Amino acid sequence: MTVSSEGVIHRAVVRAAAQGQRLDRFLADACPSLSRMRLKGLIQEGRVRLGGATVTEPSHRVKPGDEIVLAVPPAAPARPEPQALPLSIVYEDAELLVLDKPAGLVVHPAPGNPDRTLVNALLAHLEGRLSGIGGIKRPGIVHRLDKDTSGLLVVAKTDRAHAGLSAAFQAREIERAYTALVWGRPRPAAGKIAGAIGRDPRNRKKMAVVGRGGKAALTRYRTLAHYGEAASLLECRLATGRTHQIRVHLAWLGHPVLGDPRYARAGGRRLAGLPAPAAARIAALGRQALHAHRLGFRHPTSGETLRFESDLPLEIRELIKALAAL
Repeated sequence: MTVSSEGVIHRAVVRAAAQGQRLDRFLADACPSLSRMRLKGLIQEGRVRLGGATVTEPSHRVKPGDEIVLAVPPAAPARPEPQALPLSIVYEDAELLVLDKPAGLVVHPAPGNPDRTLVNALLAHLEGRLSGIGGIKRPGIVHRLDKDTSGLLVVAKTDRAHAGLSAAFQAREIERAYTALVWGRPRPAAGKIAGAIGRDPRNRKKMAVVGRGGKAALTRYRTLAHYGEAASLLECRLATGRTHQIRVHLAWLGHPVLGDPRYARAGGRRLAGLPAPAAARIAALGRQALHAHRLGFRHPTSGETLRFESDLPLEIRELIKALAAL
């Protein structure tokens, strides 16, 4: 066992007696200080290497001579600390609040982003009064937006509101609409994308449309405008809420979101084909051009129908102006 920038490193070599054991079972015997459930999670996070290659299946069967390296990340603080950060709150009552999240703000603490998150800001704003159903690191969080996706988000302040909103999300009773600038011109101009989403088997840091093992996902889209064949402005509506769903579905359709550093392949070649002003705007965007512009739901306690709209951020509006000149 050694300590590195990755955390605590455990190394083990499979002996003949362990032939055919599941990887998580073998590691549980080799690392008795870690529970099998914890080890399963570490494997799925891509923190186990076998012969230099990452293994992400806890059920992988080991063979004698296999050299296994497990990296256990440093422990994160148990509870997020309140931090006074600016919040753009568009609605608030005793049960919940709705805010307009800027791009660049992470919703809850996670590896790589232990603080200065939305949760830290909410704990300061509400002096710790947040629904606890979401867990220690996700108090009040009913749904989330990716770090570099901007727009509307609802947060539960009470357990009653959290339970009601969670049930509404599960029943697909929440209206969620996003504006996306994408590469190319989708044909047909409107439609739906149905493809199960799971971890990309080739890169555990990405999601992908997968043939098995994923979760059902459905995105509906319609074209609002197109800029020649280079780019289009879409409205996307979520029927489900999988990780990176819109970004993954649009990339799978062949029309990834402009500026998406994870799913927009060959961005450099696409930029080279644009006039300099539009290419410069996209290169300077620093984020995916995706914004949650509409959020609607029935209030979990009063029953009142609430609907909110958010204007596109300036950087996306300026990008649209540049593309409109094509």
